[in-house]
Amino acid sequence: MAHFLAIDGGGTTTTCAVADEKTVLASVTTSASNIIRVGEEQARTALHSAIRQACSAARVNPADVTRTCAGVAGGARPEIANKVQQMILEVAGGQVKVVGDMIVALEAAFEGRPGVIAIAGTGSITFGRNAQGKTWRAGGWGYASSDEGSAHWIGRTALRFALRARDEGHDTELLAEIMQALNVAEFEALVQAANAPACDFAVVAPAVVDLAEKDQFARGVIAFAAKELAELADIVIRRIWDVKQHVPVATSGGVFRNSALLRELFYNELRELWPAVTPIEREVEPVNGALFIARSG
Repeated sequence: MAHFLAIDGGGTTTTCAVADEKTVLASVTTSASNIIRVGEEQARTALHSAIRQACSAARVNPADVTRTCAGVAGGARPEIANKVQQMILEVAGGQVKVVGDMIVALEAAFEGRPGVIAIAGTGSITFGRNAQGKTWRAGGWGYASSDEGSAHWIGRTALRFALRARDEGHDTELLAEIMQALNVAEFEALVQAANAPACDFAVVAPAVVDLAEKDQFARGVIAFAAKELAELADIVIRRIWDVKQHVPVATSGGVFRNSALLRELFYNELRELWPAVTPIEREVEPVNGALFIARSG
């Protein structure tokens, strides 16, 4: 019997599923395995742990795996794909295919059919494929210059909004929540922490999402994120679809998953840009796209 490994290697967590031709036998989640963010050593540890734990739970010898598909950030770059492939082959047998995280998310949503996937998690990217198989991407060029609407972007933008409000004399709950998320007690310590090269703004995003339901400043951040993500999706659609064509659009990633407000505002903004959008409301799990690819060969 053939067995397949499906891996979604993210900047926050790694999910690995083991399946046969019809059934998922086991699935586990470990720590981040995004090489770009956590480095090769941590990525290797997370991948090996995920594979071993999932195979153990499924009672499958990793050496007997038929095919593996891993979706990782940067997976479209040969140097990243080759490194991840070698890490997996240190544990698992069979063929290994490494693709970009947007590929597995797209297949999880559409399984070979046309559509657009907007991803907002630790990073962000939008990717689409039309009925002729032509693809296009927008965004996803890294947290320092892009990744609009991602957790990192939301955290950094929230701080900018909160600091501007402070300059204007407003003592905001948003600033207090940011300080708590970054574990600082004094304003000067916040300024120092925020300007450190290793500041992890992504840890601020959950507080912004929660506060957005009642706070105008936090809601403004989420609305801005929705607008940026909608504009990225619009770029993808306009590049590969004809005017007035209906386009199915799905969302994926922890930011979208944890914020109903962001999803609502995103689709509202996108409809203003491209009225013939069909929202895909079901939750998209990228590991299912990796499994689709692994089973397809």
